[in-house]
Amino acid sequence: MPTIAVDKAALFEALGQDYTTEQFDELCFDFGIELDEDTSLTQRPLVNGKQEPAQLKIEIPANRYDMLCFEGISLMLSIFLGKRTSPDYRLVAPPRGELQVINVGKETARIRPYIAGAVLRNIKFTKKSYESFIALQDKLHQNLARQRSLVAIGTHDLDTVQGPFSYEALPPEDIDFVPLNQSRSMTGADLMIFYQDDRHLSRYLPIIKNSPVYPVIYDSKRTVCSLPPIINGDHSKITLNTRNVFVEMTATDQTKVEICLDILVAMFSQHLEEPFTVEPVKIVSPHNHQSRETPDLTPRETQAEVSYINNCCGLSLTASEMCSLLKRMSYTASPSRASSNLIDVQVPPTRADVLHQADIMEDVAIAYGFNKLPRSFPSESGTIAQPLMINKLSDIVRLEAAMAGWSEVMPLILCSHDENFAWLNRKDDGQTAVRLANPKTAEYQVVRTTLLPGLLKTIRENKHHSVPMKIFEVSDVAFKDMTLERKSRNERHFAAAWYGKSSGFEVVHGLMDRIMLMLKSAFVTGEEGPSGKGVEEAAYWIDEVDDPTFFPGHAAAVHIRINGEERVIGVFGILHPSVLEKFELRYPVSTLEINIEVFL
Repeated sequence: MPTIAVDKAALFEALGQDYTTEQFDELCFDFGIELDEDTSLTQRPLVNGKQEPAQLKIEIPANRYDMLCFEGISLMLSIFLGKRTSPDYRLVAPPRGELQVINVGKETARIRPYIAGAVLRNIKFTKKSYESFIALQDKLHQNLARQRSLVAIGTHDLDTVQGPFSYEALPPEDIDFVPLNQSRSMTGADLMIFYQDDRHLSRYLPIIKNSPVYPVIYDSKRTVCSLPPIINGDHSKITLNTRNVFVEMTATDQTKVEICLDILVAMFSQHLEEPFTVEPVKIVSPHNHQSRETPDLTPRETQAEVSYINNCCGLSLTASEMCSLLKRMSYTASPSRASSNLIDVQVPPTRADVLHQADIMEDVAIAYGFNKLPRSFPSESGTIAQPLMINKLSDIVRLEAAMAGWSEVMPLILCSHDENFAWLNRKDDGQTAVRLANPKTAEYQVVRTTLLPGLLKTIRENKHHSVPMKIFEVSDVAFKDMTLERKSRNERHFAAAWYGKSSGFEVVHGLMDRIMLMLKSAFVTGEEGPSGKGVEEAAYWIDEVDDPTFFPGHAAAVHIRINGEERVIGVFGILHPSVLEKFELRYPVSTLEINIEVFL
Protein backbone atom coordinates (compact mmCIF):
# COMPACT_ATOMS: atom_id res chain seq x y z
CA MET A 1 0.00 0.00 0.00
CA PRO A 2 1.30 3.53 -0.74
CA THR A 3 2.41 5.56 2.28
CA ILE A 4 1.65 9.29 2.37
CA ALA A 5 3.51 11.68 4.69
CA VAL A 6 1.46 14.71 5.79
CA ASP A 7 2.21 17.62 8.08
CA LYS A 8 0.79 16.72 11.48
CA ALA A 9 -0.10 20.24 12.60
CA ALA A 10 -1.64 21.16 9.23
CA LEU A 11 -3.80 18.02 9.16
CA PHE A 12 -5.08 18.54 12.69
CA GLU A 13 -5.84 22.17 11.82
CA ALA A 14 -7.82 21.01 8.77
CA LEU A 15 -9.72 18.54 10.94
CA GLY A 16 -10.41 21.25 13.53
CA GLN A 17 -9.12 19.17 16.41
CA ASP A 18 -5.87 17.93 17.95
CA TYR A 19 -5.41 14.21 18.52
CA THR A 20 -3.01 12.11 20.50
CA THR A 21 -1.16 9.48 18.50
CA GLU A 22 -3.44 6.79 19.95
CA GLN A 23 -6.60 8.75 19.13
CA PHE A 24 -5.53 9.42 15.54
CA ASP A 25 -4.48 5.81 15.11
CA GLU A 26 -7.98 4.77 16.16
CA LEU A 27 -9.56 7.31 13.76
CA CYS A 28 -7.48 5.92 10.91
CA PHE A 29 -8.53 2.36 11.77
CA ASP A 30 -12.18 3.37 11.88
CA PHE A 31 -11.88 4.87 8.39
CA GLY A 32 -9.99 1.93 6.93
CA ILE A 33 -6.52 3.47 6.67
CA GLU A 34 -3.51 2.90 8.90
CA LEU A 35 -1.17 5.21 10.80
CA ASP A 36 2.30 3.87 10.07
CA GLU A 37 4.40 6.39 11.99
CA ASP A 38 4.18 9.60 13.99
CA THR A 39 7.57 11.30 13.58
CA SER A 40 6.92 13.57 16.56
CA LEU A 41 7.81 10.54 18.70
CA THR A 42 11.28 10.22 17.13
CA GLN A 43 14.33 12.42 16.58
CA ARG A 44 13.72 14.52 13.46
CA PRO A 45 16.46 15.90 11.19
CA LEU A 46 17.40 19.58 10.99
CA VAL A 47 16.36 21.48 7.86
CA ASN A 48 17.91 24.96 7.37
CA GLY A 49 18.82 25.04 11.03
CA LYS A 50 15.31 24.12 12.19
CA GLN A 51 13.94 20.77 13.19
CA GLU A 52 11.73 19.22 10.50
CA PRO A 53 8.00 19.58 11.32
CA ALA A 54 6.32 16.50 12.74
CA GLN A 55 4.73 14.29 10.12
CA LEU A 56 2.16 11.53 10.09
CA LYS A 57 2.92 8.68 7.72
CA ILE A 58 -0.34 7.08 6.68
CA GLU A 59 -0.80 3.89 4.68
CA ILE A 60 -3.54 4.27 2.09
CA PRO A 61 -5.43 1.27 0.61
CA ALA A 62 -4.41 0.51 -2.96
CA ASN A 63 -7.91 1.34 -4.25
CA ARG A 64 -8.17 4.82 -2.67
CA TYR A 65 -6.29 6.92 -5.23
CA ASP A 66 -8.26 9.96 -4.07
CA MET A 67 -6.33 9.89 -0.78
CA LEU A 68 -2.80 10.02 -2.18
CA CYS A 69 -2.34 13.62 -1.05
CA PHE A 70 -2.90 15.86 1.96
CA GLU A 71 -6.00 17.38 0.35
CA GLY A 72 -7.68 14.01 -0.14
CA ILE A 73 -6.89 12.71 3.35
CA SER A 74 -8.07 15.86 5.13
CA LEU A 75 -11.23 16.12 3.02
CA MET A 76 -12.29 12.48 3.43
CA LEU A 77 -11.60 12.44 7.20
CA SER A 78 -13.47 15.74 7.67
CA ILE A 79 -16.52 14.33 5.85
CA PHE A 80 -16.25 11.11 7.87
CA LEU A 81 -16.23 13.11 11.11
CA GLY A 82 -19.24 15.14 9.95
CA LYS A 83 -17.33 18.42 9.91
CA ARG A 84 -17.72 18.96 6.15
CA THR A 85 -20.24 17.94 3.55
CA SER A 86 -19.43 16.09 0.34
CA PRO A 87 -18.18 18.56 -2.29
CA ASP A 88 -20.27 19.31 -5.35
CA TYR A 89 -17.77 19.24 -8.20
CA ARG A 90 -18.87 21.46 -11.08
CA LEU A 91 -17.66 22.27 -14.56
CA VAL A 92 -17.63 26.00 -15.29
CA ALA A 93 -17.20 27.99 -18.49
CA PRO A 94 -13.99 30.02 -18.98
CA PRO A 95 -14.17 33.80 -18.48
CA ARG A 96 -14.23 34.49 -22.23
CA GLY A 97 -16.63 31.66 -22.97
CA GLU A 98 -14.30 29.67 -25.25
CA LEU A 99 -12.85 26.38 -24.03
CA GLN A 100 -9.21 25.56 -24.48
CA VAL A 101 -8.82 23.05 -27.33
CA ILE A 102 -6.40 20.18 -27.91
CA ASN A 103 -6.24 19.01 -31.53
CA VAL A 104 -5.02 15.40 -31.75
CA GLY A 105 -3.04 14.18 -34.76
CA LYS A 106 -3.86 10.71 -36.08
CA GLU A 107 -0.17 9.75 -35.98
CA THR A 108 -0.38 9.68 -32.15
CA ALA A 109 -2.20 6.34 -32.47
CA ARG A 110 1.24 4.83 -33.11
CA ILE A 111 2.51 5.57 -29.61
CA ARG A 112 0.11 7.16 -27.04
CA PRO A 113 -3.36 7.41 -28.58
CA TYR A 114 -5.33 9.05 -25.76
CA ILE A 115 -5.25 12.50 -24.21
CA ALA A 116 -7.36 14.44 -21.73
CA GLY A 117 -7.12 17.90 -20.23
CA ALA A 118 -8.54 20.45 -17.82
CA VAL A 119 -7.89 23.96 -16.49
CA LEU A 120 -7.67 24.98 -12.83
CA ARG A 121 -8.34 28.71 -12.96
CA ASN A 122 -7.55 31.21 -10.18
CA ILE A 123 -5.67 28.73 -8.03
CA LYS A 124 -3.77 29.90 -4.94
CA PHE A 125 -0.60 27.93 -4.24
CA THR A 126 1.22 27.96 -0.96
CA LYS A 127 4.57 26.25 -0.55
CA LYS A 128 2.90 23.22 1.03
CA SER A 129 0.04 22.95 -1.45
CA TYR A 130 2.50 23.33 -4.34
CA GLU A 131 4.62 20.49 -2.97
CA SER A 132 1.48 18.41 -2.45
CA PHE A 133 0.44 19.10 -6.06
CA ILE A 134 3.76 17.76 -7.36
CA ALA A 135 3.72 14.82 -4.92
CA LEU A 136 0.24 13.71 -6.02
CA GLN A 137 1.40 13.58 -9.64
CA ASP A 138 4.35 11.40 -8.57
CA LYS A 139 2.10 9.07 -6.57
CA LEU A 140 -0.33 8.69 -9.47
CA HIS A 141 2.61 8.01 -11.80
CA GLN A 142 3.97 5.33 -9.48
CA ASN A 143 0.69 3.57 -8.79
CA LEU A 144 -2.28 3.98 -11.12
CA ALA A 145 -0.17 5.08 -14.11
CA ARG A 146 2.27 2.15 -13.76
CA GLN A 147 5.46 4.23 -13.86
CA ARG A 148 4.04 6.48 -16.62
CA SER A 149 3.60 3.56 -19.02
CA LEU A 150 -0.20 3.94 -18.90
CA VAL A 151 -0.58 7.66 -18.13
CA ALA A 152 1.78 10.64 -18.13
CA ILE A 153 0.73 13.87 -16.41
CA GLY A 154 1.81 17.32 -17.54
CA THR A 155 0.93 20.57 -15.73
CA HIS A 156 1.65 24.02 -17.16
CA ASP A 157 1.26 27.70 -16.36
CA LEU A 158 -1.59 28.59 -18.72
CA ASP A 159 -0.58 32.25 -18.77
CA THR A 160 2.74 31.40 -20.46
CA VAL A 161 1.23 29.48 -23.38
CA GLN A 162 -1.58 30.09 -25.80
CA GLY A 163 -4.20 27.71 -27.18
CA PRO A 164 -5.37 25.96 -29.17
CA PHE A 165 -2.93 23.18 -28.40
CA SER A 166 -1.91 20.34 -30.68
CA TYR A 167 -0.95 16.80 -29.71
CA GLU A 168 1.33 15.27 -32.33
CA ALA A 169 3.76 12.38 -32.87
CA LEU A 170 6.95 13.41 -34.69
CA PRO A 171 10.40 11.93 -35.40
CA PRO A 172 12.69 12.74 -32.46
CA GLU A 173 15.00 14.85 -34.64
CA ASP A 174 12.08 17.19 -35.46
CA ILE A 175 11.34 17.99 -31.82
CA ASP A 176 13.44 20.80 -30.31
CA PHE A 177 12.82 22.50 -26.97
CA VAL A 178 14.33 23.43 -23.59
CA PRO A 179 13.45 20.72 -21.04
CA LEU A 180 12.26 21.57 -17.55
CA ASN A 181 14.91 23.26 -15.38
CA GLN A 182 17.50 23.23 -18.20
CA SER A 183 19.08 26.14 -20.06
CA ARG A 184 19.82 24.74 -23.53
CA SER A 185 17.59 23.42 -26.25
CA MET A 186 17.63 19.72 -27.16
CA THR A 187 16.10 17.48 -29.79
CA GLY A 188 14.24 14.36 -28.81
CA ALA A 189 17.30 12.24 -29.65
CA ASP A 190 19.62 14.52 -27.63
CA LEU A 191 17.24 14.34 -24.68
CA MET A 192 17.48 10.52 -24.58
CA ILE A 193 21.26 10.73 -24.31
CA PHE A 194 21.22 13.62 -21.82
CA TYR A 195 18.88 11.85 -19.37
CA GLN A 196 20.14 8.27 -19.75
CA ASP A 197 22.05 8.52 -16.47
CA ASP A 198 19.50 10.65 -14.64
CA ARG A 199 18.45 8.94 -11.42
CA HIS A 200 14.82 9.98 -11.76
CA LEU A 201 14.01 10.20 -15.46
CA SER A 202 16.16 7.40 -16.91
CA ARG A 203 13.59 4.77 -15.88
CA TYR A 204 10.99 6.32 -18.21
CA LEU A 205 13.14 6.63 -21.35
CA PRO A 206 12.55 3.03 -22.58
CA ILE A 207 8.80 3.74 -22.87
CA ILE A 208 9.33 5.69 -26.11
CA LYS A 209 13.09 5.45 -26.83
CA ASN A 210 12.85 2.86 -29.61
CA SER A 211 9.75 4.37 -31.23
CA PRO A 212 10.16 6.05 -34.65
CA VAL A 213 7.99 8.91 -33.39
CA TYR A 214 7.77 10.69 -30.04
CA PRO A 215 4.59 12.27 -28.63
CA VAL A 216 4.75 16.04 -28.19
CA ILE A 217 2.32 18.80 -27.21
CA TYR A 218 2.58 22.27 -28.79
CA ASP A 219 0.71 25.49 -28.15
CA SER A 220 -0.52 27.69 -31.01
CA LYS A 221 2.90 29.35 -31.30
CA ARG A 222 4.64 25.95 -31.66
CA THR A 223 6.09 26.21 -28.19
CA VAL A 224 6.66 22.73 -26.77
CA CYS A 225 4.65 22.19 -23.61
CA SER A 226 5.76 18.63 -22.93
CA LEU A 227 7.34 15.49 -24.33
CA PRO A 228 5.28 12.81 -22.59
CA PRO A 229 5.99 10.61 -20.74
CA ILE A 230 9.48 12.02 -20.13
CA ILE A 231 9.49 15.73 -19.24
CA ASN A 232 7.72 19.07 -19.58
CA GLY A 233 9.13 22.11 -21.32
CA ASP A 234 10.81 24.78 -19.19
CA HIS A 235 8.80 27.55 -20.86
CA SER A 236 5.49 26.62 -19.22
CA LYS A 237 6.67 25.37 -15.81
CA ILE A 238 4.44 26.17 -12.87
CA THR A 239 5.62 28.13 -9.82
CA LEU A 240 4.18 29.38 -6.55
CA ASN A 241 2.97 32.44 -8.46
CA THR A 242 1.04 30.45 -11.06
CA ARG A 243 -2.62 31.42 -11.09
CA ASN A 244 -4.00 29.28 -13.91
CA VAL A 245 -2.93 25.66 -14.42
CA PHE A 246 -3.35 23.81 -17.69
CA VAL A 247 -3.42 20.05 -17.10
CA GLU A 248 -2.83 17.57 -19.92
CA MET A 249 -2.53 13.79 -19.66
CA THR A 250 -1.51 11.41 -22.41
CA ALA A 251 -2.11 7.70 -22.13
CA THR A 252 -2.20 4.23 -23.59
CA ASP A 253 -5.22 3.37 -21.43
CA GLN A 254 -8.37 5.47 -21.81
CA THR A 255 -9.93 4.45 -18.50
CA LYS A 256 -6.79 5.23 -16.49
CA VAL A 257 -6.37 8.68 -18.01
CA GLU A 258 -9.94 9.66 -17.11
CA ILE A 259 -9.45 8.43 -13.52
CA CYS A 260 -6.15 10.26 -13.06
CA LEU A 261 -7.56 13.51 -14.43
CA ASP A 262 -10.67 13.35 -12.24
CA ILE A 263 -8.61 12.77 -9.10
CA LEU A 264 -6.00 15.45 -9.77
CA VAL A 265 -8.42 18.26 -10.61
CA ALA A 266 -10.94 17.28 -7.92
CA MET A 267 -8.34 17.31 -5.14
CA PHE A 268 -6.77 20.63 -6.08
CA SER A 269 -9.97 22.40 -7.04
CA GLN A 270 -10.14 22.99 -3.25
CA HIS A 271 -7.52 25.71 -3.69
CA LEU A 272 -9.41 27.74 -6.29
CA GLU A 273 -11.11 31.06 -5.57
CA GLU A 274 -14.34 29.23 -6.36
CA PRO A 275 -13.70 25.84 -4.73
CA PHE A 276 -14.56 22.55 -6.45
CA THR A 277 -14.98 24.09 -9.91
CA VAL A 278 -13.07 22.91 -12.96
CA GLU A 279 -12.83 24.37 -16.44
CA PRO A 280 -13.13 21.63 -19.09
CA VAL A 281 -10.95 21.26 -22.17
CA LYS A 282 -12.23 20.31 -25.61
CA ILE A 283 -10.47 17.33 -27.21
CA VAL A 284 -10.71 17.18 -31.01
CA SER A 285 -9.76 13.66 -32.09
CA PRO A 286 -12.05 12.48 -34.91
CA HIS A 287 -9.72 9.78 -36.26
CA ASN A 288 -10.31 7.49 -33.24
CA HIS A 289 -13.73 8.84 -32.21
CA GLN A 290 -12.31 10.37 -29.00
CA SER A 291 -13.57 13.94 -29.51
CA ARG A 292 -15.14 15.08 -26.24
CA GLU A 293 -14.87 17.52 -23.34
CA THR A 294 -12.85 16.48 -20.31
CA PRO A 295 -13.17 15.95 -17.42
CA ASP A 296 -16.64 14.55 -16.79
CA LEU A 297 -17.27 15.13 -13.09
CA THR A 298 -20.87 13.89 -13.14
CA PRO A 299 -21.47 11.43 -10.27
CA ARG A 300 -22.15 7.87 -11.39
CA GLU A 301 -25.61 6.63 -10.50
CA THR A 302 -26.02 3.09 -9.20
CA GLN A 303 -28.15 1.09 -6.80
CA ALA A 304 -27.54 -1.26 -3.90
CA GLU A 305 -29.81 -3.76 -2.22
CA VAL A 306 -30.71 -3.12 1.41
CA SER A 307 -31.06 -6.87 2.07
CA TYR A 308 -27.64 -7.60 0.55
CA ILE A 309 -25.89 -5.03 2.75
CA ASN A 310 -27.69 -6.22 5.87
CA ASN A 311 -26.96 -9.88 5.11
CA CYS A 312 -23.27 -9.23 4.55
CA CYS A 313 -22.88 -7.08 7.66
CA GLY A 314 -25.28 -8.97 9.93
CA LEU A 315 -27.31 -5.80 10.53
CA SER A 316 -30.94 -4.72 10.28
CA LEU A 317 -30.56 -1.16 8.99
CA THR A 318 -33.28 0.68 7.13
CA ALA A 319 -32.67 2.31 3.75
CA SER A 320 -32.64 5.76 5.37
CA GLU A 321 -30.06 4.70 7.94
CA MET A 322 -27.82 3.33 5.20
CA CYS A 323 -28.09 6.58 3.26
CA SER A 324 -27.02 8.53 6.34
CA LEU A 325 -24.00 6.28 6.79
CA LEU A 326 -23.02 6.61 3.13
CA LYS A 327 -22.99 10.41 3.45
CA ARG A 328 -20.09 9.98 5.91
CA MET A 329 -18.20 8.22 3.11
CA SER A 330 -18.77 11.10 0.62
CA TYR A 331 -21.68 9.48 -1.25
CA THR A 332 -25.03 11.02 -2.03
CA ALA A 333 -27.73 8.42 -1.39
CA SER A 334 -31.49 8.19 -0.96
CA PRO A 335 -34.10 5.41 -0.62
CA SER A 336 -35.23 4.28 -4.06
CA ARG A 337 -38.77 5.01 -5.20
CA ALA A 338 -38.73 1.86 -7.31
CA SER A 339 -38.36 -0.57 -4.40
CA SER A 340 -38.10 -0.45 -0.64
CA ASN A 341 -35.19 -2.91 -0.93
CA LEU A 342 -33.07 -0.52 -2.99
CA ILE A 343 -31.14 2.65 -2.34
CA ASP A 344 -30.12 5.06 -5.11
CA VAL A 345 -26.46 5.98 -4.80
CA GLN A 346 -24.45 8.68 -6.53
CA VAL A 347 -20.77 7.73 -6.60
CA PRO A 348 -18.41 10.76 -6.61
CA PRO A 349 -16.06 11.08 -9.61
CA THR A 350 -13.06 10.45 -7.36
CA ARG A 351 -14.23 6.94 -6.44
CA ALA A 352 -13.40 4.92 -9.54
CA ASP A 353 -12.84 1.92 -7.25
CA VAL A 354 -16.59 1.53 -6.64
CA LEU A 355 -17.57 -1.14 -9.16
CA HIS A 356 -20.20 -3.25 -7.40
CA GLN A 357 -22.68 -3.05 -4.56
CA ALA A 358 -20.09 -4.98 -2.53
CA ASP A 359 -17.97 -1.80 -2.51
CA ILE A 360 -20.92 0.21 -1.24
CA MET A 361 -21.56 -2.46 1.40
CA GLU A 362 -17.95 -2.11 2.58
CA ASP A 363 -18.33 1.65 3.00
CA VAL A 364 -21.58 1.18 4.93
CA ALA A 365 -19.69 -1.17 7.27
CA ILE A 366 -16.86 1.35 7.69
CA ALA A 367 -19.28 4.19 8.47
CA TYR A 368 -21.20 1.96 10.88
CA GLY A 369 -17.97 0.88 12.56
CA PHE A 370 -16.23 -2.45 12.09
CA ASN A 371 -15.89 -2.86 15.85
CA LYS A 372 -19.66 -2.43 16.25
CA LEU A 373 -20.60 -5.19 13.79
CA PRO A 374 -22.16 -8.28 15.39
CA ARG A 375 -19.54 -10.89 16.24
CA SER A 376 -21.62 -13.78 15.03
CA PHE A 377 -21.93 -15.47 11.66
CA PRO A 378 -24.73 -13.85 9.63
CA SER A 379 -27.98 -15.82 9.71
CA GLU A 380 -28.23 -15.64 5.95
CA SER A 381 -25.39 -15.62 3.45
CA GLY A 382 -25.12 -12.73 1.07
CA THR A 383 -23.45 -14.87 -1.58
CA ILE A 384 -23.80 -18.34 -3.07
CA ALA A 385 -20.45 -19.97 -3.74
CA GLN A 386 -19.88 -22.54 -6.44
CA PRO A 387 -16.83 -23.56 -8.44
CA LEU A 388 -16.30 -22.50 -12.01
CA MET A 389 -17.20 -25.36 -14.34
CA ILE A 390 -13.69 -25.49 -15.80
CA ASN A 391 -12.19 -25.80 -12.30
CA LYS A 392 -14.68 -28.50 -11.34
CA LEU A 393 -13.79 -30.45 -14.47
CA SER A 394 -10.09 -29.98 -13.72
CA ASP A 395 -10.54 -31.38 -10.21
CA ILE A 396 -12.31 -34.44 -11.61
CA VAL A 397 -9.49 -35.11 -14.08
CA ARG A 398 -6.89 -34.40 -11.40
CA LEU A 399 -8.50 -36.88 -8.99
CA GLU A 400 -8.71 -39.65 -11.58
CA ALA A 401 -5.06 -39.26 -12.57
CA ALA A 402 -3.96 -39.30 -8.93
CA MET A 403 -6.00 -42.42 -8.19
CA ALA A 404 -4.32 -44.09 -11.19
CA GLY A 405 -0.98 -43.68 -9.42
CA TRP A 406 0.33 -40.51 -11.09
CA SER A 407 1.86 -37.60 -9.11
CA GLU A 408 0.74 -34.02 -9.75
CA VAL A 409 3.30 -31.29 -10.37
CA MET A 410 2.82 -27.53 -10.66
CA PRO A 411 5.63 -25.88 -12.65
CA LEU A 412 5.68 -22.20 -13.59
CA ILE A 413 3.54 -20.87 -16.43
CA LEU A 414 6.47 -18.91 -17.92
CA CYS A 415 9.31 -20.59 -19.80
CA SER A 416 12.05 -19.72 -22.27
CA HIS A 417 11.31 -19.41 -25.97
CA ASP A 418 13.60 -22.35 -26.79
CA GLU A 419 11.96 -24.62 -24.22
CA ASN A 420 8.56 -23.91 -25.72
CA PHE A 421 9.61 -24.30 -29.37
CA ALA A 422 13.14 -25.29 -30.44
CA TRP A 423 13.70 -27.90 -27.74
CA LEU A 424 10.43 -29.59 -28.74
CA ASN A 425 11.38 -29.43 -32.46
CA ARG A 426 8.59 -26.91 -33.06
CA LYS A 427 8.72 -23.69 -35.06
CA ASP A 428 7.39 -20.36 -33.84
CA ASP A 429 5.15 -18.68 -36.42
CA GLY A 430 5.05 -15.48 -34.38
CA GLN A 431 1.27 -15.74 -33.99
CA THR A 432 1.06 -18.36 -31.24
CA ALA A 433 2.94 -17.51 -28.06
CA VAL A 434 2.46 -14.49 -25.82
CA ARG A 435 5.89 -12.90 -25.34
CA LEU A 436 7.02 -10.81 -22.39
CA ALA A 437 7.97 -7.32 -23.53
CA ASN A 438 10.88 -7.01 -21.08
CA PRO A 439 11.89 -10.45 -19.72
CA LYS A 440 14.33 -10.18 -16.82
CA THR A 441 15.94 -13.57 -17.54
CA ALA A 442 16.24 -15.88 -20.52
CA GLU A 443 14.37 -18.52 -18.51
CA TYR A 444 11.11 -16.56 -18.52
CA GLN A 445 10.45 -15.18 -22.01
CA VAL A 446 7.04 -16.50 -23.11
CA VAL A 447 3.80 -17.79 -21.66
CA ARG A 448 3.80 -21.51 -22.37
CA THR A 449 1.62 -22.87 -25.17
CA THR A 450 2.11 -26.47 -24.00
CA LEU A 451 2.53 -28.16 -20.63
CA LEU A 452 5.38 -30.38 -21.82
CA PRO A 453 8.35 -28.07 -20.95
CA GLY A 454 7.26 -27.89 -17.32
CA LEU A 455 6.87 -31.68 -17.04
CA LEU A 456 10.22 -32.37 -18.69
CA LYS A 457 12.05 -29.80 -16.55
CA THR A 458 10.48 -31.36 -13.46
CA ILE A 459 11.81 -34.78 -14.47
CA ARG A 460 15.23 -33.25 -15.23
CA GLU A 461 15.49 -31.74 -11.76
CA ASN A 462 14.44 -35.02 -10.12
CA LYS A 463 16.58 -37.50 -12.08
CA HIS A 464 18.13 -38.76 -8.85
CA HIS A 465 14.79 -40.36 -7.89
CA SER A 466 14.01 -43.93 -8.80
CA VAL A 467 12.34 -44.73 -12.09
CA PRO A 468 9.76 -44.98 -13.46
CA MET A 469 8.39 -41.50 -12.80
CA LYS A 470 4.74 -40.80 -13.56
CA ILE A 471 3.75 -37.13 -13.33
CA PHE A 472 0.87 -35.01 -14.60
CA GLU A 473 -0.40 -31.43 -14.61
CA VAL A 474 -3.80 -29.83 -15.15
CA SER A 475 -3.36 -26.14 -15.85
CA ASP A 476 -3.67 -23.31 -18.35
CA VAL A 477 -1.68 -22.53 -21.46
CA ALA A 478 -2.05 -19.28 -23.38
CA PHE A 479 -2.33 -18.39 -27.06
CA LYS A 480 -2.44 -15.13 -28.98
CA ASP A 481 -5.94 -14.33 -30.18
CA MET A 482 -6.23 -11.00 -31.97
CA THR A 483 -10.03 -11.30 -32.16
CA LEU A 484 -10.32 -10.70 -28.41
CA GLU A 485 -9.92 -7.37 -26.63
CA ARG A 486 -7.10 -8.70 -24.44
CA LYS A 487 -5.41 -10.23 -27.56
CA SER A 488 -4.92 -13.62 -25.89
CA ARG A 489 -6.88 -16.54 -24.50
CA ASN A 490 -6.30 -19.26 -21.94
CA GLU A 491 -6.94 -22.93 -22.58
CA ARG A 492 -7.09 -25.64 -19.89
CA HIS A 493 -4.92 -28.66 -20.70
CA PHE A 494 -4.19 -32.03 -19.11
CA ALA A 495 -0.71 -33.46 -19.66
CA ALA A 496 1.17 -36.47 -18.33
CA ALA A 497 4.70 -37.81 -18.73
CA TRP A 498 6.21 -41.27 -18.12
CA TYR A 499 9.98 -41.51 -17.57
CA GLY A 500 11.60 -44.93 -17.27
CA LYS A 501 13.85 -47.59 -18.77
CA SER A 502 11.04 -48.68 -21.09
CA SER A 503 9.06 -46.37 -23.34
CA GLY A 504 5.88 -46.49 -21.25
CA PHE A 505 3.79 -45.78 -24.34
CA GLU A 506 1.14 -48.30 -23.34
CA VAL A 507 0.98 -46.83 -19.81
CA VAL A 508 0.31 -43.33 -21.11
CA HIS A 509 -2.24 -44.78 -23.54
CA GLY A 510 -3.96 -46.50 -20.63
CA LEU A 511 -4.10 -43.26 -18.63
CA MET A 512 -5.69 -41.51 -21.59
CA ASP A 513 -8.28 -44.28 -21.92
CA ARG A 514 -9.09 -43.98 -18.22
CA ILE A 515 -9.52 -40.20 -18.41
CA MET A 516 -11.67 -40.42 -21.53
CA LEU A 517 -13.83 -43.17 -20.01
CA MET A 518 -14.37 -41.05 -16.92
CA LEU A 519 -15.41 -38.19 -19.22
CA LYS A 520 -18.07 -40.46 -20.77
CA SER A 521 -16.37 -40.78 -24.15
CA ALA A 522 -16.47 -44.18 -25.86
CA PHE A 523 -13.39 -45.47 -27.66
CA VAL A 524 -13.86 -46.18 -31.36
CA THR A 525 -11.62 -48.89 -32.81
CA GLY A 526 -10.41 -48.81 -36.39
CA GLU A 527 -12.65 -51.75 -37.22
CA GLU A 528 -15.83 -50.04 -35.98
CA GLY A 529 -15.12 -46.70 -37.56
CA PRO A 530 -16.32 -43.32 -36.27
CA SER A 531 -19.95 -44.35 -36.70
CA GLY A 532 -19.71 -47.44 -34.50
CA LYS A 533 -22.52 -48.47 -32.20
CA GLY A 534 -23.01 -46.48 -29.02
CA VAL A 535 -20.92 -43.48 -29.97
CA GLU A 536 -23.63 -41.07 -31.07
CA GLU A 537 -23.08 -38.57 -28.22
CA ALA A 538 -19.33 -38.66 -27.49
CA ALA A 539 -16.61 -40.81 -28.96
CA TYR A 540 -12.85 -40.66 -29.48
CA TRP A 541 -10.30 -42.43 -31.62
CA ILE A 542 -6.60 -42.14 -32.40
CA ASP A 543 -4.72 -41.76 -35.67
CA GLU A 544 -1.01 -41.92 -36.31
CA VAL A 545 0.48 -38.44 -36.69
CA ASP A 546 3.80 -37.12 -37.94
CA ASP A 547 4.87 -34.72 -35.19
CA PRO A 548 8.57 -33.70 -34.93
CA THR A 549 8.29 -33.64 -31.14
CA PHE A 550 7.85 -37.42 -31.13
CA PHE A 551 9.77 -40.43 -32.45
CA PRO A 552 8.66 -41.18 -36.03
CA GLY A 553 5.87 -43.75 -36.13
CA HIS A 554 5.35 -43.58 -32.37
CA ALA A 555 2.82 -40.74 -31.97
CA ALA A 556 -0.94 -40.47 -32.33
CA ALA A 557 -3.43 -37.61 -32.45
CA VAL A 558 -6.51 -37.86 -30.25
CA HIS A 559 -9.73 -37.19 -32.18
CA ILE A 560 -13.09 -36.66 -30.53
CA ARG A 561 -16.65 -36.20 -31.71
CA ILE A 562 -19.11 -34.44 -29.41
CA ASN A 563 -22.62 -33.61 -30.56
CA GLY A 564 -21.66 -34.43 -34.11
CA GLU A 565 -18.63 -32.11 -34.19
CA GLU A 566 -15.22 -33.66 -34.76
CA ARG A 567 -11.93 -32.12 -33.65
CA VAL A 568 -8.38 -32.99 -32.60
CA ILE A 569 -7.89 -32.35 -28.88
CA GLY A 570 -4.35 -33.55 -28.31
CA VAL A 571 -1.49 -35.88 -29.06
CA PHE A 572 0.53 -38.55 -27.25
CA GLY A 573 3.62 -40.61 -28.06
CA ILE A 574 7.29 -41.32 -27.38
CA LEU A 575 9.46 -38.20 -27.41
CA HIS A 576 12.14 -37.79 -30.07
CA PRO A 577 15.73 -38.46 -28.88
CA SER A 578 16.75 -34.87 -29.74
CA VAL A 579 14.07 -33.59 -27.32
CA LEU A 580 15.43 -35.85 -24.59
CA GLU A 581 18.93 -34.56 -25.27
CA LYS A 582 17.85 -30.90 -24.93
CA PHE A 583 16.23 -31.60 -21.57
CA GLU A 584 19.17 -33.81 -20.44
CA LEU A 585 17.10 -36.98 -19.98
CA ARG A 586 18.76 -40.43 -20.28
CA TYR A 587 15.71 -42.70 -20.49
CA PRO A 588 12.72 -42.71 -22.87
CA VAL A 589 9.78 -40.43 -22.11
CA SER A 590 6.20 -40.88 -23.28
CA THR A 591 3.85 -37.91 -22.96
CA LEU A 592 0.18 -37.10 -23.37
CA GLU A 593 -1.43 -33.66 -23.70
CA ILE A 594 -5.08 -32.92 -24.38
CA ASN A 595 -7.38 -29.91 -24.25
CA ILE A 596 -10.11 -30.65 -21.69
CA GLU A 597 -12.20 -27.51 -22.28
CA VAL A 598 -14.01 -29.29 -25.13
CA PHE A 599 -15.81 -31.42 -22.51
CA LEU A 600 -17.59 -28.47 -20.91
